[in-house]
Amino acid sequence: MIVTTCGNSIPIAKALAKKLKAKYSPLSISSFPDGDIYLKYNTPVKGKKVIIVQSFQPRSDMSLFDIIFAAETAKDLGAKKVILVAPYLAYMRQDTRFNPGEAISSKIMAKLLNNSIDKIITVDPHIHRYKSLKDIFTISAKKLTADTIIADFIKKKMKNVVIIGPDWESYQWADVIAKQIGAESTCLAKTRYSSRTVTSKLINPIDMKGKNVVIVDDIISTGHTMIEGAKKAKKLGAKSITAIGIHGLFVEHGYEQMKKYFDNIYTTNCIEHKSNKIDVTSLFVKELK
Repeated sequence: MIVTTCGNSIPIAKALAKKLKAKYSPLSISSFPDGDIYLKYNTPVKGKKVIIVQSFQPRSDMSLFDIIFAAETAKDLGAKKVILVAPYLAYMRQDTRFNPGEAISSKIMAKLLNNSIDKIITVDPHIHRYKSLKDIFTISAKKLTADTIIADFIKKKMKNVVIIGPDWESYQWADVIAKQIGAESTCLAKTRYSSRTVTSKLINPIDMKGKNVVIVDDIISTGHTMIEGAKKAKKLGAKSITAIGIHGLFVEHGYEQMKKYFDNIYTTNCIEHKSNKIDVTSLFVKELK
C-alpha cells in the first residue's frame, strides 16, 4: 500500500500512512515552461494499492486536475487499485442548473473521477438535491461524517451548551451532535438575497440566556451565514458563541470577519487552516483497514 498526495492534506496523508503501516511517498508535481503539468511517482506502484489523499482546497480546479493525472498515472504504472481520500470534495454545491446555460459542476467532477479512480472516500460532502453519492458516482463512494468527533470535541471543551444550525441544511449536523451530547438544538431560517447577503430568523426558539452557544455548519465560506447566527445568539443573551465548521473555506476574509462575532472558531482538518482543532484522520483509518 502506498499513500501519496498532490500537495494538499499532507498532515492527514502522513498520519494515515503511519496508522496503516503503509509507505508515504508524495508526488512530484510541477509545470513545464509552457505551463503543462509534470507529475511523477517517487516509488514503484506496480501491483500496489495507491491511496491519493487530497482535499480539493486550496485550488479546487488544479486539485481535480492533479488527482486525475495522479490516478491515471498510477494505473498506467500497474497499480492494483486507486483510492481517493478527499477530506473536502468540491463542486458539490452546483447540483442543478439554477440558471439557463450553467454547467452542473458536481456531475462533471464525478464523471471525471469515475473514469480515473476505483473508490472515493470523503467527509460530509454537501449533498442537497442528491439522495446520496451514488446519484453521481458509478464507482464505490463512501460518505463519512464528522458528527461524533465534533460531539466529543464539544464535550471536552464546553458545558451548558446549546447547538444551532445556521440554516436548515446544516440542522442535520446540529441535531445529531446535540443529541449525542444531551443538549438542545435549533436552526435558523435563512433568506439569501445574494451570495454575500443573508438574513436569518430562529425556528423553534430555545433559551440561550447564559448558555454557551455552538453554531455548527458543514461549510463555512464567507462566514456571513454563521455571523447572522452569532448576532441572533448574542441578542438572546448567550454567554459565549463558538463556531464549528467541518470544511473551513474562509473566502473573502471570512475568518477575520467571524472573529469579530465569535469567541472561538474551530474547524476539522479536512481543509488545512489555523483554526483546525478537530482531527478526522481516524475516520479514514477505519474505512481503509
